[in-house]
Amino acid sequence: MHLSLRLVIEVIAVLGTLASLGFYLLSGLAIASFLNFRSRNQAVTPAATTLPPISILKPLKGIDPQIWESFCSHCDQDYPEFQLIFGVSDPADPAIALVRRLQEKYPDRHIDLLVCPRDLGTNRKLSTLAQMVPAARHELLLVNDSDIRVEQDYLRRVIAPLTDSSIGMVTCLYRGIAGATLGSRLEALGISTDFVPGVLSARLIEQGLHFGLGSTLAFRRGDLQAIGGFEAMLDYLADDYELGNRIAALGKRIELSEVVVDTYLPAYSLRQFFDHQLRWARSVRGARSWGYFSLALTFGLPWAILALLSAREARWAWALFAVTFTARFVVGLATAAAVLRDDQVWRDIFLLPLRDLIAPVIWATGLVGNRIVWRGDVFYLKNGRLERVSDQASPSPEIPRLSRP
Repeated sequence: MHLSLRLVIEVIAVLGTLASLGFYLLSGLAIASFLNFRSRNQAVTPAATTLPPISILKPLKGIDPQIWESFCSHCDQDYPEFQLIFGVSDPADPAIALVRRLQEKYPDRHIDLLVCPRDLGTNRKLSTLAQMVPAARHELLLVNDSDIRVEQDYLRRVIAPLTDSSIGMVTCLYRGIAGATLGSRLEALGISTDFVPGVLSARLIEQGLHFGLGSTLAFRRGDLQAIGGFEAMLDYLADDYELGNRIAALGKRIELSEVVVDTYLPAYSLRQFFDHQLRWARSVRGARSWGYFSLALTFGLPWAILALLSAREARWAWALFAVTFTARFVVGLATAAAVLRDDQVWRDIFLLPLRDLIAPVIWATGLVGNRIVWRGDVFYLKNGRLERVSDQASPSPEIPRLSRP
């Protein structure tokens, strides 16, 4: 390799490595800040008399892993009054049978099932949610994904901050429960060691969150109406980001709860893992472009390896690699074990170098393309908005409501 070109690559790699070490330091401070916050809040158990009633909205499409157990965990909540609303866009959706079974198992719970086949926009999840809101009986609303499993005190802890009128939304971190495949294990490891440190770092830098996470979005109906309802976001891919960001723009705070929930991951093949990560990457690029470009400064291990190779394994390059390797594993383990209490990390931590070497490839691919695949539909992403290329199903003209008083 020409000397000047090798020197340029070496300098860039060293700067990238140093920037990544700075990110690891920031992540460590963010982890400590969150753990301090959680230690103060976990000692407080809200009294039932202070907790307002809430409507939980769960849009469904198909059967996710462990979906029945996830449904039951919401019905088993130790909470004075809540309503569960399940919504599907297809009247033949197989999830309907599970909701019917849930109604039979929990006859004392307020469980409604809606079929919402109107196609209001390209984001079918938001289209379903917009049709579910009129059925909500309460001012407080909570939206979470169908594969989310929660502890019995979930609602008590998540809803309690909303008694403060300055807080507009409460959201939660989540740990991915992996399936048996390598793709699923890489996905779960990325959530614990990559995604969550990024969220906590954003919380520290921005002095609070300005977006929500789809694992839990708890907010007031009045604030939803003030931002134009779900109808105002029907063509956006990153709906959780948009909802939280728009509520924050009202001057309300976004609270990151001390609660951590579980999301059960499909048994991804490596191709499915790559496609899912690519959709997430392009979603971030559309919602927070500056944040997406800065991700290049967090790829510590790839930068350190490039520095080592371009420096022809010089002693200082080995030292830099060792420091980076250690910092990366310490931050990853601290997030997974201390913040998320994710026991899987001890089994899968050896996969972290592989996960980190794949990450720049996904980032670069997400940088140049606009095509995404989301639950079987193909879209193009432009400025954070979805344009549908193909559909799998056509909506029904009727809007039946299937509920139980």
